[in-house]
Amino acid sequence: MSQSYLEADRLKLFISKVTDYAIYMLSADGDVVSWNAGAERFKGYTPDEIIGKHFSTFYTLEDRASGVPHKALYVARTTGKFEDEGWRVRKDGSLFWANVVIDPIFGSDDVLLGYTKITRDITEKRRAAEALHASEERFRLLVQSVTDYAIYMLSPAGLITNWNEGAKRIKRLVFDEVKGSHFSRFYTEEDRLNGVPEKALLTAQHEGRYETEGWRVRGDGTRFWAHVVIDPVFDSARQLIGFAKITRDITERREAALVLERTREALAQSQKLEAIGKLTGGIAHDFNNLLNVICSGIDLLRGTPSDTAQHRKIIDSMERAAQRGAALTGQLLAFARQQPLTLEVLDISHIIASFEAVLRRAVPNSVRFVITKEPVGRVQTDVSQFESALLNLVINARDAVGEDGSITLETRQALLEENEIDRLPAGTYAVISVSDNGAGMAPEVAARALEPFFTTKAVGKGTGLGLSQVYGLMQQSGGHLVLKSAVGQGTCISLYFPTQVAQHGSEPEVPSVDRALVVDDQPDVLDMTVAIFQSLGYEAIAANSGAEAMHLLRQHPDIKVLFTDVVMPDMNGVALAQAARELMPEIKILLTSGYMSGPLREQFGEALAQFDLIAKPYRLADVARRLRTVTS
Repeated sequence: MSQSYLEADRLKLFISKVTDYAIYMLSADGDVVSWNAGAERFKGYTPDEIIGKHFSTFYTLEDRASGVPHKALYVARTTGKFEDEGWRVRKDGSLFWANVVIDPIFGSDDVLLGYTKITRDITEKRRAAEALHASEERFRLLVQSVTDYAIYMLSPAGLITNWNEGAKRIKRLVFDEVKGSHFSRFYTEEDRLNGVPEKALLTAQHEGRYETEGWRVRGDGTRFWAHVVIDPVFDSARQLIGFAKITRDITERREAALVLERTREALAQSQKLEAIGKLTGGIAHDFNNLLNVICSGIDLLRGTPSDTAQHRKIIDSMERAAQRGAALTGQLLAFARQQPLTLEVLDISHIIASFEAVLRRAVPNSVRFVITKEPVGRVQTDVSQFESALLNLVINARDAVGEDGSITLETRQALLEENEIDRLPAGTYAVISVSDNGAGMAPEVAARALEPFFTTKAVGKGTGLGLSQVYGLMQQSGGHLVLKSAVGQGTCISLYFPTQVAQHGSEPEVPSVDRALVVDDQPDVLDMTVAIFQSLGYEAIAANSGAEAMHLLRQHPDIKVLFTDVVMPDMNGVALAQAARELMPEIKILLTSGYMSGPLREQFGEALAQFDLIAKPYRLADVARRLRTVTS
């Protein structure tokens, strides 16, 4: 047997054993002439059942009716090969998806001898492809239906290749308007000049992801704050084929975060100022007790028989020093919101009009000073403290503009929403603004401007208490101070007072009294106050505690006036006043304090409001005037 016959036998044996492919021969007419194990497995026919039958047996009725088997042989015969995929039929009638290759066999004289036909069952492959296609279609539909995110694909060069509904909504452009354009069109001009889009793609490609936030531009030119993620897309060979880009409009979230941050900063600043206020309030309270002794002593010494010119000169120096000290502690207490105020319902426009001459004298003629007054209604505050605050603001503006510049004082009404400014409640507010066109403040300077003793002026040019005093007045008046300043743009300080309904009343004449009980836990202050009452014609009895005072009240039912300090250990002045009034309903009561502490106001707010209050340090004339009011 020749070598060629041996090889043919081996090939025939090999083909007969193959089970993954149906490999068989057809005659020139298309009849089956051979059959291997793979054909038997796929088709379900044994060789005896199928050899001699036409191969169209394996086609569906539709394909046979349309002549598909004969066309397959024709293509193979005329072109040298036929290859296709389609449904084929097994012996049991079930269908499978087949990959079919038919090759013609020609003899040495180019006479057609038949065909070789190889069929492979690729049903599972087709199902997997269909499942993948269905999955991709579902994903495509999902992406297309998303409206909260702009999801789209970019080519490796950054050109837009598809576009979802979210992109249409957020960018305000349809796909036809952006197809093939570069995604940098959505960046700001500044970002494009700085190469931000290109850097984004490079980062995504080399680091596997790019994520950032920033301003983006819509089709209509408006801007929005975006959260952006760019992922690279690689093929199976790790070749870059594009980028997936997801953009979300988070403008509202950013605004909310900024508001929250500003609120946190305001709270931190408020807590900082409160801590400083407690410190300054305590210092000022103790200092006021010392000043009270000095001031009262001066008044009493003036009337002594040893009054000489030298004596008076010394007293005058003491008085000036005490007045300066009192002014300083008054500013400290105003900042600490512990300065006792004489609250009145006032017409702001009227107060400013009557105080205008003083304000104008504080500003040189070379500076343009404009006062614009709109009716703003009435507010509740302390008139002297308000005038002092207004003068402080004008003087600060004057110092900021120098020899030439402009200052504007303006009044207006503002209708505020809840928490629109700091934590002010909703309502109508009288707004007094003082603005200048001076150098303005850097952010770090503006942040500290309300702190006591903080000043940018030269040594000796200011105490640094002006703005802190104004801030304290606004807090005690139930309002708020708003400071706006920028370097090169000047400064504007606005005072927001809640408007009030006017209250009217009268002060009748004062009846005379004889005996007074004076109470203070500071011995020097107590002695000096007793001397003041005695100089005013009273029989003064002294007590250094609330308990001693109650004992004396029971011993002396003819006491007509109780004058007591508020801040005392054990029994405070408010509790003493309440107990005294319960014991002696007709007794006249006048309280005094260097400050009204926060905890005391919270605990005795309503009770405290029932009694008159005089601030330390007080002068003899102050006590006399307030006694006339109290004893009415």
